[in-house]
Amino acid sequence: MNITGNTIFIPGATSGIGLALALRLQAAGNTVVIGGRRTDVLERLATDHGLATVTVDTTDPASVLAARDRVLAEHGDLNVVVAMAGVMNAEDVRAGDFLVEAERIVETNINGPLRLIAAFIPHLQTRPAATLMTVSSGLAFTPLAFTPTYNGTKAFIHQYSESIRMQLADTSVQVIELVPPAVQTELMPGNSVDEHFMPLDAFADEVMALLEAQPDAQEILVETVKFLRFAEVEGRYQAAVAALNPAA
Repeated sequence: MNITGNTIFIPGATSGIGLALALRLQAAGNTVVIGGRRTDVLERLATDHGLATVTVDTTDPASVLAARDRVLAEHGDLNVVVAMAGVMNAEDVRAGDFLVEAERIVETNINGPLRLIAAFIPHLQTRPAATLMTVSSGLAFTPLAFTPTYNGTKAFIHQYSESIRMQLADTSVQVIELVPPAVQTELMPGNSVDEHFMPLDAFADEVMALLEAQPDAQEILVETVKFLRFAEVEGRYQAAVAALNPAA
């Protein structure tokens, strides 16, 4: 992926990692369209930063298709889609009432990206150089005990990214998997002020540097996430799980 000269759609970019990357990609010389459910926030971001916006709810198939139609009608040169959709909540399977929340996480974290990919992949294949970026997590490789469904959905995104990269190998579409560590955002309440998490600006800056330095990358891995990403392959999985889950 070239770091500049693209037209990029990032749903789920009204805050956190999505917004931080959107602003940096815009500053790098890209046209950036952000999506989200809250029209008031989208309007404010458009006014404050000059970002193009579209309302989209990735849990609603009709909303995804409507957003695709609008984005392509207004930005026919679109060549990058960042399939960013994620929620994270604690669950306790021992309580027996976890299913509703687990299904909500699956609906957002798995079905949301699948809908986005299905909606945009035909168009991306028509572009001479296109990128599909997926967003997994370090927890796809080393699990956090109290977020089992989140961990599982991100493991799905990793394996799905690996698989579709092979299917798209003879097309113009590059598949990049972004693998964040724990970052200071409000993915869960209190995370944005947790001193053990990576500062959002530092994460976004490192991601941009890696994208520029590694245009052919399959995974974007900031240094902090490598402790989780490579725990198993480096033979230290049990130690990493214990470090991540001291109470367990």
